[in-house]
Order: sequence, then structure tokens, then C-alpha cells
Amino acid sequence: MQDPICKMEVGVDARFRSSYKGKTFYFCSEACKQRFDKKPESFAKG
Repeated sequence: MQDPICKMEVGVDARFRSSYKGKTFYFCSEACKQRFDKKPESFAKG
């Protein structure tokens, strides 16, 4: 898995995650998750 914000590799066991349009996104940090949550359509690809 790749953090959609910073592109860091993260596992499915990542502590930070969000769902958008039925897909789960995983993050390396709370800061990346918060940035995604503010405007998920900008980062959710595919």
C-alpha cells in the first residue's frame, strides 16, 4: 500500500486509515490522514 499523500509505503495494519467511495486508504501519519480527509477527491485515484 502507498500513502496517497506522501507516497510512503505502508501496510494494511497502518494505524491511520480513511474510507472514501468504498475504498480504504492507509496513511503513515495522522497529518497525512487529516490532509486527505479535508479533500479526499484530490488524492483518491483509481
